[in-house]
Amino acid sequence: MVEVLVTLVIIAFGLLGISGMHLRLQTVELESYQRSQALLLLNDMANRLMTNRTVAASYVTGSGNPLGAGMTCPTTTSTVVQRDLTEWCNALQGASETTTVGSVTSRVGVMVGGRGCVETVGSDYLITVAWQGMGAVSAPPTSVACGQGSYNTAGTSCVNDACRRVVTTIVRVAAL
Repeated sequence: MVEVLVTLVIIAFGLLGISGMHLRLQTVELESYQRSQALLLLNDMANRLMTNRTVAASYVTGSGNPLGAGMTCPTTTSTVVQRDLTEWCNALQGASETTTVGSVTSRVGVMVGGRGCVETVGSDYLITVAWQGMGAVSAPPTSVACGQGSYNTAGTSCVNDACRRVVTTIVRVAAL
């Protein structure tokens, strides 16, 4: 009888370990999905800016005026720049994938709290995509200001930008 109880305890600990590993795997999978979506959106804006490089300065949003989650996307689409910024804003808000429950359609196709910024760095352009991570890690450098302070949650480990994730790229536009 004792051997059966010991076996049951060992199996119970094994099952708890497997369920914990499964929960961690889901978190890592979501983080990976969000990072891949951020890289796609980052590359999208870099390509848009390079394609329309003669008016690259018109793409600048600054870090204080990001596009994406919680923001109202521009509605004017009379120029290529305006259309690009509108489409990028909608993509940052998850417009690429939607789900409908009853009569309510929700955007579900991108990162949690995704925001994008285009800034000038000298004569170059810094494109940044920021989003809410699932757990605290070291904060991004303060020189990357896009989404700074937007993902802090009091009473959790998400303070001092520890849950802010960012990816950046620099686009150089040659003066011709």
